[in-house]
Amino acid sequence: MKKTFNILAACSLALACAAGAQANQLEDIQKKGEITIGVDISAPPYGMVDANAQKTGFDVDSAHLLAEALGVKLAIVPVTGPTRVQFLRTKKVDVIMASFSITDERKKVIDFSEPYGVVPVVVGGPESVKVAGPQDLSGKAIAVTRGTTSDKIITDSTKNVPDVSIVRYQDDATTNTAIMTGQQKYIVAASSVLPEIKKTSPSTDIAYKYTAVSFPMGVGIRQNEPELKARINEWVSANLKNGKLNGIYQKYFFGQSLPEEMLK
Repeated sequence: MKKTFNILAACSLALACAAGAQANQLEDIQKKGEITIGVDISAPPYGMVDANAQKTGFDVDSAHLLAEALGVKLAIVPVTGPTRVQFLRTKKVDVIMASFSITDERKKVIDFSEPYGVVPVVVGGPESVKVAGPQDLSGKAIAVTRGTTSDKIITDSTKNVPDVSIVRYQDDATTNTAIMTGQQKYIVAASSVLPEIKKTSPSTDIAYKYTAVSFPMGVGIRQNEPELKARINEWVSANLKNGKLNGIYQKYFFGQSLPEEMLK
């Protein structure tokens, strides 16, 4: 009996140690010398591909900054709005930095760092049409990227508005194309999307209508990874205070700064 007990105790200890090792993702990242970060490169200016076919944007530059702080190489894995949570939970990436707004719904299945940026969600439509709020969207078809915060916001805010048609696309690039080709005249997206559409297609009749909501965005982390979360939070705090994250934000958002309360 004593021998059996000792064996069971040893097995329990081994399993506990294994579980502890599995839970320390920060240590795993440092051992392999590389961090894989999911970035949506179809969501300018958070992520995009420049004229030289190089990945760039606010999230891309921030990802490089994080990898540098951790002392490891960076591997960027392209994700889309609908695949961000899936890629994180199935361990296809270590973390997500993809204009990932922090919501209570997402916190049920993943964790987030402290905010390192913001995602204003706006409604855009034809210049001459007055749209000051959800009630003015009655009778209109609205393009949105499936599974994003924009999708949830427009769905919730128009549920009591009659005759609203929400047309969902699989990624931001397809959503933007739908507006540029006239398939829909209204869009709900990050504020950065409207000038990007006008830049790509100057003839498209699209203008800012109203801000639906503004969300803080964080680094998406798998649940139960306290050491990795603490280290990333240290990085967020340090780089908001030293101005590096704000400098990157200003670079891609036409000189706009992050909210003052984030920079204190």
